[in-house]
Amino acid sequence: MKITIVTVGKLKEKYLKQGMAEYTKRLGAYANIDFIEVPDEKAPENLSAADMDIVKQREGERILAKISQDTYVITLEINGKQLTSEQLATHIDQLATYGKSKLAFIIGGSLGLSADVISRSDYALSFSKMTFPHQLMKLVLLEQIYRAFRINRNEPYHK
Repeated sequence: MKITIVTVGKLKEKYLKQGMAEYTKRLGAYANIDFIEVPDEKAPENLSAADMDIVKQREGERILAKISQDTYVITLEINGKQLTSEQLATHIDQLATYGKSKLAFIIGGSLGLSADVISRSDYALSFSKMTFPHQLMKLVLLEQIYRAFRINRNEPYHK
């Protein structure tokens, strides 16, 4: 399975990069992992609703340009469906079983995802009703993908 994680903005924090490297290495036995970081749109702190939509639209265009038509897209959204680790593992396993060999997870920028990206999504996933920094979510997502593969293969790790 080829898994792409598309995010807005660059990962800068060393500790997050180290965590990402560790889980990417671990996942190498199960899937081909690719990371795409699209530039975030520079915007002042106080934006109108219309300006926020413009920022999300521009970031969304960059995201969509990186996704092929045959890719199954899972967006991380606060209003998405919350799953247990076991349910995520089952979902990923079912995708592989039914021929979805290309999977992309999308993490938006600080303002969220554009309507176009949301409409392109095949599945909206939420890790919580809380808001997390999108850079941290990248690491949490990667760990959960690793956990899913371990669950699906009945390998020790998941407790």
